[in-house]
Amino acid sequence: MVDGVGGVNGVNVSRLGGSGASRPLREPTESADGGGFASSIGGALDALGDAEKRVDEAAVASATGDLSSVSDYMVAATEAQLMTEVTVAVRNRAIESFNEIMRMQI
Repeated sequence: MVDGVGGVNGVNVSRLGGSGASRPLREPTESADGGGFASSIGGALDALGDAEKRVDEAAVASATGDLSSVSDYMVAATEAQLMTEVTVAVRNRAIESFNEIMRMQI
């Protein structure tokens, strides 16, 4: 699971705008049919989408003069960048693993 950099397992991500309250990312849950990995990946992708949405909202707030702190925007942008980098690294590793499996002799 992707822990640490915008990961999944209970990492709190600060929310832009006002109070600075944090909310936990979605926790992966294992279903009866073994969908734990799929739900972990889905949760991580949802968290990435949420992070990118917060960056977009902060950019709009900055353009309209409603952004209370530039650091909020910088934190959100850096977080989204790191989450994207981790997502790409996981994707690349999955592709390498698939290719390795396909090269195996039966």
